[in-house]
Amino acid sequence: MPVKIAPKDIKLGYAIKLPVGWMKHPFLTNKLIVESTQQLRIILSLELDYVYFYPERSSVIHAPQADDSDLCVSQDIEDLQLRNEMQLEKEQRIEQAKSHRRELQKTEKAFAQSMAQVRNLMTKVQGRPLNAVEDASQLISNLADTILSEDALVLHLISQAGKEQESMYFHVLNVSILAMMLAKNLNYSADEVKWTGLGAMFHDIGKLKIPSQILRKTTDLTTPELNFLKLHPKFGIELLGLTEQFPAEAKAIVEQHHEYLDGSGYPAALKAGQINKLARVVAVVNEFDNLCHPLDMTQARSPHHALSLMYKTMKGKLGDLEMKVMIKMMGIYPPGTVVLLSDKRVGIVMAVNSESMLHPNVLIYDAEVPRLEAAIVTLEPNKLSIDKVIKPKALPPEVFAYLNPRAQISYFVQQ
Repeated sequence: MPVKIAPKDIKLGYAIKLPVGWMKHPFLTNKLIVESTQQLRIILSLELDYVYFYPERSSVIHAPQADDSDLCVSQDIEDLQLRNEMQLEKEQRIEQAKSHRRELQKTEKAFAQSMAQVRNLMTKVQGRPLNAVEDASQLISNLADTILSEDALVLHLISQAGKEQESMYFHVLNVSILAMMLAKNLNYSADEVKWTGLGAMFHDIGKLKIPSQILRKTTDLTTPELNFLKLHPKFGIELLGLTEQFPAEAKAIVEQHHEYLDGSGYPAALKAGQINKLARVVAVVNEFDNLCHPLDMTQARSPHHALSLMYKTMKGKLGDLEMKVMIKMMGIYPPGTVVLLSDKRVGIVMAVNSESMLHPNVLIYDAEVPRLEAAIVTLEPNKLSIDKVIKPKALPPEVFAYLNPRAQISYFVQQ
C-alpha cells in the first residue's frame, strides 16, 4: 500500500505516484521510479504537498555528492532543457496514442462491416447457396487484396463480446483472415490465398445441420454425439454441392480441415501426403482459434499460450512448417497477449506490425483512466519493452476486468 511522503523526502530509486492530473507534469505517467537528481528537482518544482510512495517497489540509489559550485545557474538550465525535452516527448506520445486510437476505430468499423456480411451470407447458405458463395467470394476477394497488396500489415485485436449464437461468425472470419495471411507467408499464389480464404469461410458450414444442444454443450460429448459432430465436414460438402460455383480447391478445405498428418483426424483418417496443402493451413489456424475460444471459456488460452501449446503438443499432427510460419507471423506477443512492461505497467497487446514484431502497440492499464480512453503506446528499443507475458488468471480482478483478455478475440488487418 502506498504512503504519503513530502517531496523533499524522495530519494533516488523510490517508486512514487504524483497526485495531480496527467497534463500538469512532464512525465509520461503519474507513476514512476525516480532515477536521477534532475527528476527529483523537477518533482520539487511542481510544488506538491505530498506524493504517494510505494516502499515494496522501491530501492535506494546513492547519488554522488556534487560541489555547490556545480549547482545554481548551469543546473537550472539543464533542468529546463530536460523538462522541455520530456514535455515534447510526452506531446509526441499523446499524438501517437490518438493516431493509434483513430486507426483502431477505423479497423473496428471495417471489421463490423465484414461481420455483417458474414452474418448475411450464412443465412443464405441453405436457401440461396449461389448467392451465399457469390457474397463470400466478394468479401474474401476484398480481404485478400488487402493482404496481398502490402508487404507490411498491421494485425489488430478486436475485443468484442459477441453473442453466443454468433460465435461461429466470429470464428469463420477470424480463421479466414489468419489463414489467408498464413498462405501468403507460405508464398502461395494469389489464387491459392483466395481459395484458402473461401474454404475457411465455409469450413464449419456443415455445423448448420448439427443440433445446437450438441454444438453448445460444455461437458464431454457422448460417443454418439461426438460421432455426429464429426460428420460436419461431410454435411458441409453436401450443402456446397447445391451450387456449382464453389471451387474444388476450396472444397478440400471444408472436407479435410480436421484431418491430422498422423492419420488420427476425421472424417477420413487421411495421412500427410493425402491432405490438401490449403486444408493444412486452415487446420493450424482453426486449432489456434478453438484454443482461444473453447465452448467453456474458463478453459480459454491467451493467443501467446495457444501458440506455445500447439507447438509443444501438436507436432506430428499439424504441419511443422505451417506452425512455425504461423508463430513468426503472429509474433512473439500476438494481439490479445497480456504483458508486463519494463516500467512495471501492465497492458494487453492490441496490434502487431509485420515490420516490427518485437515492438507491438499495447493498451495500458491505468485505474484512473477509463478503458475507452486508455493510452495505447508503441514499444521502443532501449526505452519501453516487454518484461514478460502474464497469464490472464494471474491478474487482479480489477485489472482483468479493465483489460478484458477473455472477451471474444478477433483479428483484422490494416494496410
